[in-house]
Amino acid sequence: MNRNISSTLVLALLLAVSLLAVGEPIVIGHRGAAGYLPEHTLAGYAFAYALGADYIEPDLVMTKDGVLICLHDIYLERTTDVEEVFPDRRRPDGHWYAIDFTLEEIRELSVHERCRDSGQPYFPGRFPVGKSNFPVPTFTEMIELVQGLNKSTGRQVGIYPELKRPSWHQERGYDMAVRLLEVLDGYGYRGPEARVFIQCFEPDTLKRLRHELGTELPLVQLISVASFTLTTRRGLEGIAEYADGVGPDKRIIEGNPRFVVWAHELGLLVHPWTFRADSLPQGYSSLEQELERFLVDYGVDGVFTDFPDVAVRVVGELAITTP
Repeated sequence: MNRNISSTLVLALLLAVSLLAVGEPIVIGHRGAAGYLPEHTLAGYAFAYALGADYIEPDLVMTKDGVLICLHDIYLERTTDVEEVFPDRRRPDGHWYAIDFTLEEIRELSVHERCRDSGQPYFPGRFPVGKSNFPVPTFTEMIELVQGLNKSTGRQVGIYPELKRPSWHQERGYDMAVRLLEVLDGYGYRGPEARVFIQCFEPDTLKRLRHELGTELPLVQLISVASFTLTTRRGLEGIAEYADGVGPDKRIIEGNPRFVVWAHELGLLVHPWTFRADSLPQGYSSLEQELERFLVDYGVDGVFTDFPDVAVRVVGELAITTP
């Protein structure tokens, strides 16, 4: 047998075994339903819920008075009207930092579609900039929305918070990890079976959560394409000592499908990011095609997507067609 063909068959068998070893994949509403409504808004979270997401992702930063708010960046200008409301509060480096504003001041802002420095939206086909009014939500407001919908619908949708640059916050006297656990505990998220994943790019923060702060909540190590050491088999072995899963940039898996096999062999879940209908990688004609590739061929355990309805439909179709 040709050596290349033999290698391909072995990989295919490993991937098949990996896929059979896990349950039905989960759909994670990335920043809510960011393909349809501005990211990190209560409206966007509610829409992700309505579209069938299994988990909803809030990114978290802190205000000057120590409140966790839902925001992707430590800066405010990319997704809010802070430049108009507080024109004189820009730091010398050109940014408006969330940590420089109290929650009361944050309440004065309105969230809009993510924009470039030029003011043009990253995704022109999405919700129009400047239309309607979307406040910046607190983490507790996000939790109460999801838990309220769980009660009224009977579903059990989870939350998937990401700590944004916690070491940067800690250097400035703000302990995000401790505050996060306090909030989660107050809302009943306790133990390894809780409907929550805590994610972060910083390994030291996740290790602290597990070993120093003693949380049993599921932890996910985020991995960028620049973090090469974390993408190796040895890197994954280290992650398995403190985390329950990995959230890799999807390009890592495209470049090395064995990454998923390695992770599964170590007992790690794999939730790649980010799947967007309006930002398809080369080689894919539709979001559905890309999702099927990752869910079937690569055997991932869940996907972060701006379009949760599409992923929910694909997962449902796979459940019907796969024996």
